[in-house]
Amino acid sequence: MSNFIEDFYYGNIEPQECTTNLTAKIKKNLSELADKEVQLASILTNKEKALFTDYVATYIKFSSTCNADSFTVGFRLGARFTYDTFIENKKG
Repeated sequence: MSNFIEDFYYGNIEPQECTTNLTAKIKKNLSELADKEVQLASILTNKEKALFTDYVATYIKFSSTCNADSFTVGFRLGARFTYDTFIENKKG
């Protein structure tokens, strides 16, 4: 049996790696997003395109920060479940 902690330490587990399966719903959303980008690119001026590109980059930073926070909260919640399951219940 492999040691999860050792695998994580040696870089065999990458928590930030994208493991999302491209389900039909995700593919549809990506397609819609790409279509909207093409539509916007065709009607925006160069100045408006630059502003929109900056907006998207800022949103990606914001989203990345929120995703990291959600990951941390989820990880801590999982650790609490594990603690409660294996440690806390043995006290009583």
